[in-house]
Amino acid sequence: MSNQNKDMIWAALLHFGMNMWCDQPVKAYKDYTQEELDLIAVADHLRFDEEIWRKVTNRMSAVGMNMVVIDVGEGLQLKSHPELAVKGSWTLDRFGAELDRLRKMGLEPIPKLNFSAAHDTWLKDYGRMLSTPEYYRVCEDVIAEVGEIFGKPRLFHLGYDEENWKCQRFCSYAVVRQGEHWWHDFLKISGFAEKRGMRPWIWSDYAWDHEEEFLRKMPRSVVQSNWYYGTHFEASENPHRVIRCKMFRKLSEAGFDQIPCGSNYESDKNFSALVSYCDKNVAPERLKGYLMASWFATLPLQEKKLRNSVEIVGAAIRGRS
Repeated sequence: MSNQNKDMIWAALLHFGMNMWCDQPVKAYKDYTQEELDLIAVADHLRFDEEIWRKVTNRMSAVGMNMVVIDVGEGLQLKSHPELAVKGSWTLDRFGAELDRLRKMGLEPIPKLNFSAAHDTWLKDYGRMLSTPEYYRVCEDVIAEVGEIFGKPRLFHLGYDEENWKCQRFCSYAVVRQGEHWWHDFLKISGFAEKRGMRPWIWSDYAWDHEEEFLRKMPRSVVQSNWYYGTHFEASENPHRVIRCKMFRKLSEAGFDQIPCGSNYESDKNFSALVSYCDKNVAPERLKGYLMASWFATLPLQEKKLRNSVEIVGAAIRGRS
């Protein structure tokens, strides 16, 4: 591995749980097949294929990747809150053995639980108790237990993306925290991770519409994953996309450690272009690595696209050598 890739994070976000989205009507996703729509609907069973998971993670190791961010959701039978499990959720012993397998392959497992009100259906009824003492208690419980299961990892991804009306306008149940209330809850939840020695990691899109307050109020201890899935970057004709791209540089200048996130969800060309762009626009001491978030399920229906995302990262690693 070249010196410029040494110690760099090359990660992929993979799904255990899939109860992350609202129960949305078909009209919100006109281009989706019914099978794809079923994947984003809430289910009472775990939608996960272990054989595909092993194929993907084995290939991640082979192409030189070194981290897997596991979207846990409803995927585990937690001791603190067994009511969050669904049919097929893994036992802790079974999951622990899988974490050991990943580590032996050189893949550092990092937990992700999304506490955005737009992506917390894995919390079941607790997601409708937002900002209550009971909600805070459950959030702290699951962060503590998942942290222990993962062996007190150095990072804990807390999500916190897309909590706005536009992203929830087709939801049957929509909640949006704003202003000081958003900050109160975010700082409380991130504090649960920090006091257990795990560094909070979040999506950065709240900054797109709240730039000044985000750069002023966000603790520098929180790792940022600004995300962009297009191919034109600052040359885009879409002004909102230009704002997203410029945020990589602004976060760097403001002193935030970053793990920029790309995807093959829109284009296979995005990730390599993202690496090239951020290598030039994020200070080397702030650039901690790169994350591929394909947003494809660990299921046969989307196996080809999921496995392709790993090949794309592998090509980017080789291209950066």
